[in-house]
Amino acid sequence: MAYRYLWTPLQLGPVTTRNRIVFSAHLTNYALDGKPTQQHADYYAARAAGGAGLIITEEHSTHPTDWPYEKLIHGFHRDVIPGYRAITEAVHRHRVPIFAQINHNGGQASSMYSRLPVWAPSPVADPLFREVPKAVTEAEIDEIIAGYAVVAEHCAEGGFDGIELQCSHSSIVRGFLSPATNKRTDEYGGSIENRARLLVRIVGAVRKVIGNRLALGVRICGDELIEGGTDIHDAVRIAEIAEATGQVDYINTSIGVATASLFMIEASMHIPPGYAMFIPSAFRKAVDIPVVGVGRFKDPLQAERAIAEGHCDLVGIVRGQIADPDFAAKARAGNTDDIRLCLSCNQECVGRMGLNRWLGCIENPRTGREAQGVGTVHLTSKPKQVMVVGAGPAGLQAAIAAARNGHHVTVFEKTDQPGGQVRIAASVPNRAEFGDMIRNQVNECDRLGVKFEYGVGVWPGLVEERKPDHVIVAMGAEPARPWWVPGDASNVADVREVIDGSAPNGGPQPGESVVVIDEIGFHHATSAAELLADRGCTVEIVTNGMVVGQDLGITLDMENWWMRAYTKGIVQSTDLVPMGLADGELTLLHHPTGVNQTRRPDWVVLAVPPNPVEWLYNDLKTAGVSVERIGDCLAPRRAHAAVVDGERAGASL
Repeated sequence: MAYRYLWTPLQLGPVTTRNRIVFSAHLTNYALDGKPTQQHADYYAARAAGGAGLIITEEHSTHPTDWPYEKLIHGFHRDVIPGYRAITEAVHRHRVPIFAQINHNGGQASSMYSRLPVWAPSPVADPLFREVPKAVTEAEIDEIIAGYAVVAEHCAEGGFDGIELQCSHSSIVRGFLSPATNKRTDEYGGSIENRARLLVRIVGAVRKVIGNRLALGVRICGDELIEGGTDIHDAVRIAEIAEATGQVDYINTSIGVATASLFMIEASMHIPPGYAMFIPSAFRKAVDIPVVGVGRFKDPLQAERAIAEGHCDLVGIVRGQIADPDFAAKARAGNTDDIRLCLSCNQECVGRMGLNRWLGCIENPRTGREAQGVGTVHLTSKPKQVMVVGAGPAGLQAAIAAARNGHHVTVFEKTDQPGGQVRIAASVPNRAEFGDMIRNQVNECDRLGVKFEYGVGVWPGLVEERKPDHVIVAMGAEPARPWWVPGDASNVADVREVIDGSAPNGGPQPGESVVVIDEIGFHHATSAAELLADRGCTVEIVTNGMVVGQDLGITLDMENWWMRAYTKGIVQSTDLVPMGLADGELTLLHHPTGVNQTRRPDWVVLAVPPNPVEWLYNDLKTAGVSVERIGDCLAPRRAHAAVVDGERAGASL
């Protein structure tokens, strides 16, 4: 059997996992009015059906003072129990154990929702929320501990098989454990044993409530990555203290602080897989109870190696199972190539929640919408001949959805390979994993029998010749020239032309100066700037926004972009609006002051909104052909919108 270590059962207290793949705790924003929902139940059940060995839910709050974001589950109210039972029953139908993570976020929170002071060990303001918390008294510490016990009791009554204490990246317990946030001089401050006192007391209180019926785990941060915070040496000692209670069945791990170094907790593709492996590896050498390893595991081979090499006993795979709920089942069956690999792009999982929306996935339109039947098979009794024009993410997803329901689909692509703009974006070295989207979609198309014709441009005459029952136009968008660029400008190129090498005269050359205009605010400008800087150009990015690549913040790419830009000497200039380009001089209006600035670069590179390619759709519509358009040729947006468009169009046939 492939990956034999992954399929070995493991005992966690009274619970046996049938394999070592854990769907670890992560926020979903599926809660409503403080209660879990059917959306939770269907979401977790899909991963249980897909073969996960253990599921751990998102956090359940243990106290009314803890309300850091709107859609938090308020585990301290009894009215959560029916929702708990719906979740656990849905998961148990697939013979998979499910644990509840319980937590109090402490000072990493805001009083916006609770209208109560934020509680913490010391009055140290969090760098994100910037709210000075109230240092808790000993009586309030007792109240916190009692809250954990109450929620554990609710979870037991709700049918959960275990409890995980979140003491890691966003927790009042982490606040007590860390010397950066615990400045107390009483028995809860000072030495590491004192700082761990709250953890030990919570472990005892929860174990007293759940007895030996449920498993109990503790999630510990191995390195906070902040000045004066918990490092791996302290973390190992904390793990030893937790084990020494004799009441903890396993240790889970994490890295970073959710409101200071979140970009290392939910790392994007710019952080290498397995980057946090040193933490479970160190824990496993120090404790005898099982240890869970986390850190951007993309495929089962990485997970297998982590266990085989002795770094951990179980592997937390979150985004991999968000993208493909059947990750484990496909791996066990030996169908590794069929796994829809996570891109680590963070656009629809981490990014959507950063916008206070529910969790989804850029390449799996079913994620979060399992209850709505999205992505399910509805075989047609009248198969149609479907022509899809364009093999970008929209066209490929339309082909998948239509073929899944029994239609005969042919995709026409004018170039010699699929991918569209995704292929171009992924050609930048540090964005290569984005190309897995096309790899995943093409694999699915091949499995469903979709036909491809490459090097074929589609025009109305070809449609009339082939006589399809329906045409889906997904021709994308084309670069636009802003009003301020002269028609005869020969030193102006679109970012796409720079990246794919089609820019006039080969584009910017080593030693030349380049101004990149960022009016999109995402990876377009920053990717081109890095590519040019690596080529040896002198690069400045100019944006009309307050920060270059402003949307990189929600995907947790901003911090690493800043570091790379500094290292590569890329200048970032904000609040500047291009007003004209004449005789080699670029005029820029400075928003705040109304004063013009000028630059004289060798090249101007444009990351500006493109134009939809509409002509084929318009011609076919005029001719009375059954046709629709999707993706960027409908309205230029990002890849997730293209996939949603494609799914909707193909599934509706």
